[in-house]
Order: sequence, then C-alpha cells, then structure tokens
Amino acid sequence: MFTGIIEEVGSVVSVAAGGQGAQIKIRAQKVLAETKVGDSIAVNGVCLTATSVGADFFTADVMAETLRRSNLGSLAAQSPVNLERAMAADGRFGGHIVSGHIDGTGTIARLEREGNAVWVYVSAAAEILNLIVQKGSIAIDGISLTVAKVSAADFAVSIIPHTAQETTLLTKKPGDRVNLENDIVGKYAQKLMGGGSLGLAGNSGRGNGSGITEEFLRERGF
Repeated sequence: MFTGIIEEVGSVVSVAAGGQGAQIKIRAQKVLAETKVGDSIAVNGVCLTATSVGADFFTADVMAETLRRSNLGSLAAQSPVNLERAMAADGRFGGHIVSGHIDGTGTIARLEREGNAVWVYVSAAAEILNLIVQKGSIAIDGISLTVAKVSAADFAVSIIPHTAQETTLLTKKPGDRVNLENDIVGKYAQKLMGGGSLGLAGNSGRGNGSGITEEFLRERGF
C-alpha cells in the first residue's frame, strides 16, 4: 500500500522490451534506502517489484497488461518518474490509500496558472469520472491530490509550488497521458451499490443482486 506522497523523482535509465513485457531500469537515491529485491516501489503510481537493486538504481519487470493500461509503455531513457516506496507500518499517513493498481489513464487537457498555484485539468473516461467527487482524493501518476472540480468530461486539481517541485506533474503538457487511480473507498461503494458478490441486497435474503435501492433504504429507516 502507498500514500501518494512522492518521495523523489527518478530517471529512467533504460526500457528493455522482452516478449510482450519489458524490464525498466530507474536511477534513484531516496527510495533505495533499505530497499531489497522483492520490495514494492510505485513508479508513476504503478506498483512494481524490484528485481535488482544497485547503489543508484533498481530494475523491475513490467508485464504487457501494465504497459497497455498505464503510461509506462511510453517511457524512454531520461524520462522522469514519480517514485514512492510501500508505506511502512510505523509511517505517517500523509496522503490517502493508494494501492498502486491504476484504473486507467487520463489526458492532460490544459494548465492554467492562478497566483502561486497551477490548475491542471485532466480528461478521462466516464467509468473513472463517475468515481470522482469534488473534495475527494485521486492519484495522478501516483500523486495523492484533492479534486477541486469535476464535470462530465474532466476534473481539475490545483497544484501548489511544493507539489510542483517534488513531482513530475507540471512537466506534462496538453495531450500527455497520466495514470489515474480512483479512491478505493469509492470503488467499494460502487460495488456495493451495484450488487454482485458484495451487494448488500444479497445479504437481505432476497438474493436478487439488485444492490442498494431507495426501497432498501426506506425499509431500514433511512
């Protein structure tokens, strides 16, 4: 599990294609402290397993599915990437719960400066936007951010100078793809509302898999 608080910006050394996947080598410093082979590191928000660790680099294997569903497939030598080690049990929880399993990608629509902050607008598919709420959390390339605006076509976050300096987000330009991970709380809520194996209606004895309805809530005093 991660928190979306980026520890450092690393740099891609190489991306070696192999079969349908790839091996990525990343130059880093901070995230290498106490890191060993088998540990998890989020790269642009994607949870990867370190397969080798050197004095100033680590490598990780990336499967074909990850390349398809994220922006890791577009990385090349010298590409900057956001890095975060898995959260330590005794660490501070500064962001929100980030699994490192992204839901898809969005596209930078535009950037607008306002005072010392920069508004970043991201367009995304309906299935991602449906789980975004104003003042809720979203992970963009692994960065825990608060949603300030959301519409049927896009959402926006406001980037303060510290976030701009410590992450890659403001190096992006309109048209660039970014990895998106919805707040896991919203995903569980959607699953419950929609029924299925976790649907509450199934627990009511009806077994119709209809999920939470107005009738269901009224019967329980809501």
